[in-house]
Formats: sequence, C-alpha cells, structure tokens
Amino acid sequence: MTGAVVVLRPGGLLPAAAVPLARAANACYVTSAVDGATASALDAPVAPEDVVAQAESRAVVVFAASADDPAMGVLRRAGFAVVAEPGVGLLDAVAVMDRLRSPGGCPWDAEQTHETLRQYLVEECFELLEAIEDGDRAALREELGDVLLQVLFHARIAAEDPEDPFTVDDVAAELVVKLVNRHPHVFAGGDPAVRDASSQELRWEELKQAEKRRESSVDGVAMGQPALALAAKLAQRTARAGLPGELLPRHENPGARLFELAALAKLAGGDPESDLRAVARAFAADVRAAEAAARAAGVDPATMDHAAWTRFWPHTTKSAAHGDHPN
Repeated sequence: MTGAVVVLRPGGLLPAAAVPLARAANACYVTSAVDGATASALDAPVAPEDVVAQAESRAVVVFAASADDPAMGVLRRAGFAVVAEPGVGLLDAVAVMDRLRSPGGCPWDAEQTHETLRQYLVEECFELLEAIEDGDRAALREELGDVLLQVLFHARIAAEDPEDPFTVDDVAAELVVKLVNRHPHVFAGGDPAVRDASSQELRWEELKQAEKRRESSVDGVAMGQPALALAAKLAQRTARAGLPGELLPRHENPGARLFELAALAKLAGGDPESDLRAVARAFAADVRAAEAAARAAGVDPATMDHAAWTRFWPHTTKSAAHGDHPN
C-alpha cells in the first residue's frame, strides 16, 4: 500500500510534512467533504471509488477536510498512512470518549466517577512505569494510551458537573499557560536565571512557588505517593529551602533509617524509588530463574528448603561454575 491520507489544516492548508509527499505522488485527490475552492486550489479531483485499488500499485494522496472527515475511517482501514499536524489523533480519542460516555454508549463508562476511576489511574501509571523500565516500545505506546484514557475520562466526567464544569479543552489550555509561564527562557525572549538543565529545574520550582503562592517549601508535595519517593521528594524540597541536613529524621526506628537512606540517595543525585524498584525487579527475576532451574532438574519449587534455594539460585550457580563456592 502506497496510499496516504493528508488531514488539511484549517483553511485548507497542507501540513508541512505533506508537501514533499504530495509533490512525489502519482495522483492526488480530495474527499467529498473538501469544499470546491480548496479542491481547486489543490488541483485535485474528488477521489474515485477505486482509489484504494490505485494505491496498491502507485503513490496516491487523498486530502481530507479534517480529522472528522467521514472518509478517514475507510482510508485508514484500507491501510492508508495518515499525515496530519501533531495532535489531530487526540480529537478522535476525545470523540470516542464522548461517545462512550453519552446516552447509548457504554453502560459501565456511564456509571464511573472520579472516585471509582482512582484505582485505574494508579494501576495504569505503574504499568507505564514498568514498560519504561522494560524498554518495551510496544508496551510503552499502549500504556501511554491507557494513561491518556484516564485523562480523557476524568475530563469528560468533569464536563458533566452541574456546579463547576470544565472540559478537556480547559485542561489543555491551563497546561499551555503553565508551560509557557514556566519557560520564560523559551517563550519570553530569555531568562538570565536559566543557563542549563540544572538551573532550569531550580527556576521551575521558583516560578511554581510564586505562581501558587505557597507558604511552605513542602506545599504541593504529593503525600499519597510511595513512601520512598515521598521521603526523597521531601528531602529535595527542604534542602533547596536551606534546611540543615541534621534535622532530617535519623536512626530513631526502621522508618527513620529508611527515610535517611532515601534522603541521602536523593541529595546525592540518585533516585531511590527507581533504584529500589530495580533491585526488587532483579530479585524477582532471580526467584523465577531459581524456580525454573529447579523444575528443569525435576524439583518442585514449592518443596524447596534452604539448601535447594541456594543450590538453584542464579548467582550461586554462576559462582560455582567459576569455582567460587559459597561458605
């Protein structure tokens, strides 16, 4: 398939990425939804019924009026590559979410609230984190979509609130304002306080503090995050505020010792949450490897004692193979 469908920008303009594609095409058409003036300017007739068949043997470009053009679905299913300005696909996602939540849509989706969706938001974020840790590109793409679904779902529910409604466009607009205001070195002609990534991080916190009118250096820290990450974040925030290190919790109990380790790791430039997760994941992999080795040797993992676990433990096996036996 050498066909492509180009979603026109408002006013019938071509996305920049589509210009060389259109120039190299053997044939260019418009969908029936494209107005006559735009079709004339593009010098493209309405796509014939055999446009999909044509694309099997030559380069064909079809210009669509918008992401909602009725012909988009047919061309996509036929294997046409979609060329559009970044973000056009988000409109489709918003439309699907609206359909699911509207009368005649999905009964389960219609019953959900911000509260009932909380567990899914947490789960999807952790699944995305796992995909990143695994370096799994396919899973990364899927899990990003699942996290996006949560954003769209919550925004759609918020739009139905009778007292304080807001839409996904309000969410996006507020994000744009935030990003622009916190990047004056990019959008406001420069910021002498920003010289590199490190100074930008400090500047971001300063701008956030002023913007939100926070009274404490720990205001805005998500107290519901995992404990190790929370300890690290609190240590980072208070260090920036000049809090003496000796005032951090120390050696009073196991929790205080964990806090101290997390704080020291974070202040040294590490990420204790990720570090501990990496160790935990490696440990889980070793457990599975030992169990698999036991099964291969005809031993039921459920019956293994201390000696058997040691015998099949991956690191023990590796050391024994090199003549290094454990004590």
